[in-house]
Amino acid sequence: MSRECYFTGKRTIAGRSIARRGKAKYLGGVGRKVTGISKRKFKPNIQKVRAVIDGRVCRIRVSAKAIKMGLVQKPVKRNYKPAEKAAS
Repeated sequence: MSRECYFTGKRTIAGRSIARRGKAKYLGGVGRKVTGISKRKFKPNIQKVRAVIDGRVCRIRVSAKAIKMGLVQKPVKRNYKPAEKAAS
């Protein structure tokens, strides 16, 4: 299963992490120097939730941002009470 949001399409993307050393010029140094560049991944905050899709309740993977934006319609809570046992 891919780490992708059902609604927004957010997915893992690649990037770089830049390591620097030194003191910035505006602070009185000679400037910051790049000492290394390594690959990294930016992963979205994906959650599994139960949602109503096309009138049916199913589990989907959505980003936390989609949940906060209100794109996910949660199913209604059941008002279930077990049947009382008949007195014998």
